[in-house]
Amino acid sequence: MSDIIDTWEQLRVMVEMIDLDIRKNAVKGNKSAGTRARKDLRKLKSMASDLVKLSLESDKARKAAGE
Repeated sequence: MSDIIDTWEQLRVMVEMIDLDIRKNAVKGNKSAGTRARKDLRKLKSMASDLVKLSLESDKARKAAGE
């Protein structure tokens, strides 16, 4: 379960970073921030997929253990 929590915390931090870059791009017109935001959004999608896999594996392990 620790892996799930660790991954979730990483996702939360990444969302905060993306939020800052999106605001820099939208409000101040910072093109580099827009590029970083798009790159990080792709990474976020991948990390979210990993979190789903971890969660499913954890559920299957608990079910197999009879919980």
